[in-house]
Amino acid sequence: MTSIRVGNAAGFWGDNLDAPRLLCESGQLDYLTLEYLAELTLSILAHLKSRDHNAGFVSDFPTVVESLVPQLRAQPNLKIVTNAGGMHPSACAAAVSGILQKSGMNDVRVAAVAGDDLLPQLDTYLDAGEPFQNLETGEALDQIRPQIASANAYLGAAGIVEALRQEARIVITGRVADASLTVGPAVHEFGWDWADWNSLAAATVAGHLIECGAQATGGMFSDWDRHGAPLALANVGYPIAEISDGGDVVITKPSGTEGEVTVATVAEQLVYEIGDPAHYLTPDVDADFSQVTLKQIGEDRVAVAGAQGGPAPENFKVSLAYRDGYMATGSLVICGRGAIAKARACGQIILDRVARAGVHLQRTNIETLGGGDSVPGGWPDRPEPWEVVLRVTAHDPSKPHLERFLREFAPLVTAGPPGVTGYTGPRPKPYPVMAYWPTLIAQTRVTPQVEVRAAGDWTR
Repeated sequence: MTSIRVGNAAGFWGDNLDAPRLLCESGQLDYLTLEYLAELTLSILAHLKSRDHNAGFVSDFPTVVESLVPQLRAQPNLKIVTNAGGMHPSACAAAVSGILQKSGMNDVRVAAVAGDDLLPQLDTYLDAGEPFQNLETGEALDQIRPQIASANAYLGAAGIVEALRQEARIVITGRVADASLTVGPAVHEFGWDWADWNSLAAATVAGHLIECGAQATGGMFSDWDRHGAPLALANVGYPIAEISDGGDVVITKPSGTEGEVTVATVAEQLVYEIGDPAHYLTPDVDADFSQVTLKQIGEDRVAVAGAQGGPAPENFKVSLAYRDGYMATGSLVICGRGAIAKARACGQIILDRVARAGVHLQRTNIETLGGGDSVPGGWPDRPEPWEVVLRVTAHDPSKPHLERFLREFAPLVTAGPPGVTGYTGPRPKPYPVMAYWPTLIAQTRVTPQVEVRAAGDWTR
């Protein structure tokens, strides 16, 4: 192939369930990518897997595959690449294969790409000299070793390329870098060398631009209501990257959909979560975004050029999560004159009554939403609101301490300032906290594990 169309229809776990089907119906895709994972998502999946060994993958994905069965039949060249495998790619592959089997598609080849899960061999890596120091604080891992719940390396595109080489039509990975979901198909189709840094950088830019779904087509666009005409987003089109063998990239979306693809929308996504624009580090390449140019070449068509690349970093980034006690949050609506002052007083009353009961919470936070607390320093020149949402949050190693804390919200209805409401519904419950520990591991110590089977064989 001299060019491919790669569309992305999920920017996180919880994105629009209809988007994959709609994009496949109208996008004329060669590849559909679905990017579900974030550090928080991995923590959630680790918790789910600790309760059920057969869980730990993105449960939305089998539902998505079921909706895509007609398109998989109608478009025999359409392939899907996703990191929906989360903490358990093989279990996800089996779940998806069960759906394909029921649909009479037993011969569809499904791949599970693993190897990112470092937890089973974590002590072996430590003994071999991997320090796993916290990248932000420099702390040593031994401080939290007994509490670790998951440790996943951000793999690159190599496992995806191998799965496609083995004729997988659906590739399900664990934690891979977001842009690698797009780099993999490009390397496979064009036969790029792993040292062709500029081509890898071009595909990485393309993958980065579409990885967050509709953010590149008008979602979160800072100028969405320009000229008093809000940008229509109810039927927003999800992005498509047209990538050529020579590394040319065009970002577009299906015709007839809402949102827009302009230099402005693409530029905002280009600088989203990249750190140093001259060194966007991925497992595949050190990409230089600083010379990238954007040009409007048609309606909803933006050409992207100028990406350059260098050798990939020697280390994989590792997302490590550890158990860090419990958290609880309660909220009330406070209305009437002086709503902000009353809300802050209510929050302090809750904490004072908890302390009176002999409970000393490790960390607490009082917020008045609507009173400026969602923005550091508050909103400028805002009028005094007549209603705000009081939100009080506490963190503590003791779950019973937090249960006691949550009992102090309802009494404010008759034992607090006037104007307390919004108290109906069940009492909130404490939930376990998975804290984040960013770190590194040498690439040479981690190898993707690729297993490809026909759908009918995954369920046996």
